Amino acid sequence: MEQGRFTYHEIMTQTEAWNEALDRVEAQRSDLLDLFRPDYEQIIFTGCGSTYYLSLAASALFQQCTGRIARAVPAGELLLNEGTVLRHSPEHSLLIAISRSGATTETLRAVEQFKTRTRGNVLAITNYPEHALPKLADLALVVEKGQEESVAQTRSFASMYVAAVATSLLVGARHADLHAMRRLAEVGARLLHDYAPLAQKMGANLNFDRFYFLGSGIRYGLACEANLKMKEMTLTHSEPFHFLEFRHGPMSMVNNRTVIVGLLSEANLPYEWAVLEEMRSLGATILSLSEADERASVQFQSGIPEIARGVLYLPVLQLMAYYRSLAKGLNPDRPTHLSAVVELGAL
Repeated sequence: MEQGRFTYHEIMTQTEAWNEALDRVEAQRSDLLDLFRPDYEQIIFTGCGSTYYLSLAASALFQQCTGRIARAVPAGELLLNEGTVLRHSPEHSLLIAISRSGATTETLRAVEQFKTRTRGNVLAITNYPEHALPKLADLALVVEKGQEESVAQTRSFASMYVAAVATSLLVGARHADLHAMRRLAEVGARLLHDYAPLAQKMGANLNFDRFYFLGSGIRYGLACEANLKMKEMTLTHSEPFHFLEFRHGPMSMVNNRTVIVGLLSEANLPYEWAVLEEMRSLGATILSLSEADERASVQFQSGIPEIARGVLYLPVLQLMAYYRSLAKGLNPDRPTHLSAVVELGAL
């Protein structure tokens, strides 16, 4: 079997799953609005690995869209250290549990414990309707086209992220932004076509030995996920940081074998470019992604509002990790030591 064929197919076909995610949110519009109607004291997003990073991105975006306080925690922390997450009177809480498989042990146990000890509600976002998580939840968004054969999440992550963003926009009554998400698939397909050579060039260059992914605000969780793809698929030193935080110590690692990937925003563009240019002066190679800045390596040119287009940062970076994995003689479909579903017998 050709190594990486599943991963490549899943990256290249992910825009179909984006559209299905939007369809699912639209089909469950009334149920979603009912679920979010209570004035919850706490709204918590949770997951493991990629879906914890998805939770970081989604909780920040949800808060920005709705003005309602939200936070992200790993499911293992919610399970083992509940007192650091939930308030003493947690019955007015909403838990948004995200899991590709719907069968990850920590997430299932955390949801079961949450339901047993509180009277809060649970929304599940997943890709597999037959597994346990959607059955535990009060409401489930299931994006079946996000299902994957490979271990590292690409299409699944993007599909669930789109569902989370669309839900946030729906609850925040940002109807024009939600409607604009219908253009994402067309733009995503164009980016995959136009920037595949850049992704291959950057990924296959084995002179690079460390990658840092910078993103702030609603982009930080996406930077974390892009970092994880590089780490999982390619066994390369890779770390995520907020833009300005990178200058407080981590920049000491920069040299001429470093790639700095910048997920650029609109409002903070001058500050973010200043960081990237400083790292370039220290010898780093810069790969930047932006809506329309002419200096950026990847330009979306989408016309989609910033709050709604975050998924566009993912495809080119996923492809870069895929090509680096192949260049190193690895199999991106089956990263070292990993499995698609993490099950822990002790839990």
